[in-house]
Amino acid sequence: MHTKTLKELAQCLRSGEFSSLELTQAFLNRIKKHQDLNAYITVTEELALQNAKAADARIASGNATVLTGIPIAQKDIFCTLDVKTTCGSKMLDNFTAPYNATVVEKLNQAGAVMLGKLNMDEFAMGSSNETSFYGVVKNPWNINTVPGGSSGGSAAAVAARLTVCATGTDTGGSIRQPAALCGITGLKPTYGRISRYGMIAYASSLDQGGPMTRNAEDAAILLQTMAGFDEKDSTSVDQPVPDYSAGLNAPLKGLKIGLPKEFFGSGLNSDMAATLEIAINEYKKLGAEIKEISMPNLKLAIPAYYVIAPAECSANLSRFDGVRYGYRCDNPSDLADLYTRSRGEAFGKEVKRRILMGTYALSAGYYDAYYIKAQKIRRLISDDFKNALADVDVIMGPVTPTTAFGIGEKMDDPIEMYLSDIYTIAINLAGLPAMSIPAGFIDGMPVGLQIIGNYFAEDRLLNLAHQFQQVTNWHQHSPKGFE
Repeated sequence: MHTKTLKELAQCLRSGEFSSLELTQAFLNRIKKHQDLNAYITVTEELALQNAKAADARIASGNATVLTGIPIAQKDIFCTLDVKTTCGSKMLDNFTAPYNATVVEKLNQAGAVMLGKLNMDEFAMGSSNETSFYGVVKNPWNINTVPGGSSGGSAAAVAARLTVCATGTDTGGSIRQPAALCGITGLKPTYGRISRYGMIAYASSLDQGGPMTRNAEDAAILLQTMAGFDEKDSTSVDQPVPDYSAGLNAPLKGLKIGLPKEFFGSGLNSDMAATLEIAINEYKKLGAEIKEISMPNLKLAIPAYYVIAPAECSANLSRFDGVRYGYRCDNPSDLADLYTRSRGEAFGKEVKRRILMGTYALSAGYYDAYYIKAQKIRRLISDDFKNALADVDVIMGPVTPTTAFGIGEKMDDPIEMYLSDIYTIAINLAGLPAMSIPAGFIDGMPVGLQIIGNYFAEDRLLNLAHQFQQVTNWHQHSPKGFE
């Protein structure tokens, strides 16, 4: 059962080939068998079996959706009613959410069965899933390498078939980068397409939830339920949600694909460049036109991001003070001691680093020099994309400069770690949709191809991804030992 796609499983459930209860139990058994990957923080076995029984009754009544009875797992950044929500941090190790995030609520209403909460970098700050309070997640393609981050638990769980699909969040590449390193399909929608209500904030102007699946067809199904306006979220955009599955088979003849020369420079591993060239040639065979473009401000994305995101993080994480919820130090002598020790004891090293960076950038005397300047650069980057997408339909390039790196390899060098997101960060600064799809292997490790589209053009991205997956089989490969 675990080898089937979401769409195939939905068909099997409707035909009665097996029940949601049987399917859910099969995945729970796989999670227990592969605990060494450390993909899950919390497994909600009792709740999952209960919901699977309810799903079977719903299917029998003829009132099911395509997601009814389908096992899914939530990144542990989404609040889940009466289930622990940790954000991968000691700070929230004792926190049980009193409500569901909008994304969780929508998937529950559709009848999806939640298997549990997935591991992640602490407060979504990391590119390797090594900053989690609950330990490192391992990449199922090679357990000595990282799965990427911050949605590393989601990517590893989908790749290892420990869930049918998963939710992720993307602030600077945190869906696309782990999707690429684990050989799955990951989509970051347009900023505002999916509600952020109940999604614990890292950087509010950059964070966006999205689906992580095995293929584009499944991503379209999951996005259909996740997307839509939410009055509870002031950043949610009141924009009609199209039928994402309807255009998957549209032909690509005459489509214009832009390749930014800045993406294919000296910083890109030569094997990666060669692998991506082969993948892009498949689009030529499908009738697309390839054009080189230039986006000169892309080189400024990393420094701009690492001013803006930490600045927003320093504001968002101020709510974790040891008073209202979360970790509280023992026997504080006064309020200052309560704040200082609660935060000092509960936040990890990377979170502290980014809070300090952000506080500094926002402080008197530095706000204009750093934060305002970074926001001006953000506008220049957005204009680069706007100009490029006026000339081409989509933009393609790498997701990562290399394949998955070794556990511990970059932890002592924050700058080197930050450069892991060099090809993804600019898209978040612009608020555009983008996705990573499996595009080959280098020495047995997956490679991702990034597709970037115009605002609210997720249907176009899914169409390109699906057409590629009709003529290639990279998305069908399984890690050894997890077949």
